[in-house]
Amino acid sequence: MKNLEKFQSLLGEKADGLLLTSRYSRYYGASFDIAEGVAVVSGKGCRYFTDSRYIESAEKGIQDFQVEMVGNGRSYYQLINQAIADFGITKLGYEENYLTMAEFLDYEKNLKAELVAMNREIHGFRAVKEDWELALMRKAQDITDAAFAQVVQRIRAGMTEKELCAELIYCLFRNGADGLSFDPIVVSGPNTSLPHGVPGDRKIQEGDFITMDFGVLYRGYCSDMTRTVALGYATEEMKTVYNTVLQAQLAGIAATRAGVTGRSIDEAARKVIADAGYGDYFGHGYGHSLGLEIHENPGCNHAGTVEMQENMVCSAEPGIYLPGKFGVRIEDVVIFKEGGCEDITNSPKELMIV
Repeated sequence: MKNLEKFQSLLGEKADGLLLTSRYSRYYGASFDIAEGVAVVSGKGCRYFTDSRYIESAEKGIQDFQVEMVGNGRSYYQLINQAIADFGITKLGYEENYLTMAEFLDYEKNLKAELVAMNREIHGFRAVKEDWELALMRKAQDITDAAFAQVVQRIRAGMTEKELCAELIYCLFRNGADGLSFDPIVVSGPNTSLPHGVPGDRKIQEGDFITMDFGVLYRGYCSDMTRTVALGYATEEMKTVYNTVLQAQLAGIAATRAGVTGRSIDEAARKVIADAGYGDYFGHGYGHSLGLEIHENPGCNHAGTVEMQENMVCSAEPGIYLPGKFGVRIEDVVIFKEGGCEDITNSPKELMIV
């Protein structure tokens, strides 16, 4: 089934049309990525609206949608209303999570159809990946692995976190990234106790832990990985914490298979950290889904009560963060399978001393 047909399967009593405003849903439905635009999906036809900056690309790249250009006196509202009239739409499902209140109020005021919140339904199809989506995500992960292998050779005492971040970004693009799936986290020494620390001017020193959390976009799909390395040497405490995080991740991965809940995976990893006496220092969830966005649903955390299905994807990223001292996080991306999972991150997990 085409992704567009999946969207059309939502049409019925609740809504007889869909308004796709997010870049992610437009890409998913049209199989073509354009920065600006709006799409309307109905059982009688589908239209994609964009402006003069993207119209040529849209006309060449988008299939199964009638492409029309806004401008020259034709607003998005006018074109959407024409589609509403032509397709006989009375209820228009929309993505409430991707509109500001001002945008919603403008749509509500200007469109000649009832707006029906359907974010959960519209985005629900993305939880289970198609084989072609998984192939793109494997390629994205290959790029992150290759960049990591290169950037660890560039780490030197005296360089700043910002400088190392710049080297990392260069390596990501050099290996084929189309873009970054998020701003990289590159922190060192005591800053590694900040799970989402921002690269700064701190100079990296011998005996530091260095945490790098990064990912790329490849043909619209995200990768995500984290590795923590030590420069020069690691103390016994650093080694103990690192090994605890590693064992927690391995326990979580061992518990990962289709049919289990995200909560049970989180608990398997969390127990290892708690049993080692570090339970108070692992505050975030074990993992999150990803795909077109870096954070998608369902997640592997304490609230994850959904039974995971084959070809769902999740990160595996436990951590321990000791305030003012250091922190460790190790992150892979796994694909749920019957009886187990496929870990698509291939970088070494063992503590690297560079």
